[in-house]
Amino acid sequence: MINLRVQTDARGSPGAVVRMKVKNITKDINRQAASRGARAVNAIRNAELEVLSGQRSGKVYKKPGTHGAANKVTRGLRAEYGHKLRGGQLYRASAPGEAPARRTGNLRLHWSGDVRCDNSSGGGIKVSAALESQEKYAAHLENGEGMEPRPFVDKIKEKAAPEIRKIYNEPYS
Repeated sequence: MINLRVQTDARGSPGAVVRMKVKNITKDINRQAASRGARAVNAIRNAELEVLSGQRSGKVYKKPGTHGAANKVTRGLRAEYGHKLRGGQLYRASAPGEAPARRTGNLRLHWSGDVRCDNSSGGGIKVSAALESQEKYAAHLENGEGMEPRPFVDKIKEKAAPEIRKIYNEPYS
């Protein structure tokens, strides 16, 4: 024997109960999608930190505005500098085509993540996750304005893509 019971609202209509359940499920899925957007921004940020760190293979320069005794890095680069160093610190710049080298660290530090959720399309939601540099010279480095390009945006996207796909392909609960 099969026992089938249909839940109804106060007026005896099963439609209102179904609509309420669908509305609650949609709300939960939309919340999860927005959460995944925040996780995607974190994945992009982690990829950005990886791409903009590490050694480069360009020329050796003195850091502007530095003085005093040489640190460990400067002592290692002194032979390649090609000039007499009278105090200050050295760093290795990036070669054309490499991601920018870290001289001050500002490019790595000044990023702003943003998650936008647009639920104007019926019951669904559109999630946009973005990470944006706040440094005015980031575009100059990327595009090579006044120098050879030091592209990093596509490298960040490539590094973040597998993690972002994994985040968005998780089943909804």
